[in-house]
Amino acid sequence: MSHINININPTKEDSITDENIINISRDLKMQAIEKYKSKNAKYCKPNPNDIVPENKLFKDMLNKDILLVLDAVQLNILGQVFRPIFTGRVVEVTNGAITLDPVIIKMNTAPFYKFPTPLSFPMENIAYFTLFDPETRISIP
Repeated sequence: MSHINININPTKEDSITDENIINISRDLKMQAIEKYKSKNAKYCKPNPNDIVPENKLFKDMLNKDILLVLDAVQLNILGQVFRPIFTGRVVEVTNGAITLDPVIIKMNTAPFYKFPTPLSFPMENIAYFTLFDPETRISIP
């Protein structure tokens, strides 16, 4: 015959509280997530080199010099206001941004200003880009 123990005076740890339920729910949720990740490991870790088809056009520009225009009237870097026109070599393409290095900012006062670090541009802010020789002079009104 089996015995069933009934605790008439439960301790604080045994009592059912919202906090205990939340902790149990959180633990069960984490266990389920870990089980899913281990079972589907190859699907949970996206390859950073995979580019969605819409961004393949940018990936084709990798290691090429381009002219890039952003969808903005003007920008301000270090107190200098200029039009959003850049040239440079595409060194990295992700599903969210394109990185140029070296990057030249085309300003009226300094048309060949070489920015000291690589710059990343969000793809949704790019209005126009094309292959371009960075040494070409263009007039900026």
